[in-house]
Amino acid sequence: MTDQTPLTPFDVLLVEDDPGDVLMTQEAFELHKIRNSLHVVPDGVEALAFLRREGAHANAPRPGLILLDLNLPKKDGREVLAEIKADESLRTIPVVVLTTSEAEEDILRSYDLHANAYVTKPVDFHRFVEIVQRIDDFFVTVVKLPR
Repeated sequence: MTDQTPLTPFDVLLVEDDPGDVLMTQEAFELHKIRNSLHVVPDGVEALAFLRREGAHANAPRPGLILLDLNLPKKDGREVLAEIKADESLRTIPVVVLTTSEAEEDILRSYDLHANAYVTKPVDFHRFVEIVQRIDDFFVTVVKLPR
């Protein structure tokens, strides 16, 4: 017998400075009827303000998942990841590094900083959409997340 409990949508924070990648992610959510709410911030400083509910983000929801680019303005993704995982109130939020970098040093450093997954962004739109859908499927249907 399978569990027929409906899946509860959650908030996803996308930390991405490339408008094209933001648009592709938004389209992936729309195309696949992903019910999770997508929030977007363009840099590392803004990401931490969102997560800490500071300033304009005082009423921001706590995301159930963070999609984090590495190469960001103001504060890069590696610094953001380190701060998230060092913060007792944020460290349980899963972080998927979603970046163009295929550099082994970036992969190793991300896992050293406790990223939950490292995914290289495909340049092909259809493949990108598929990757975003798979990430969502995995974190919605497979993984048990803390509340």
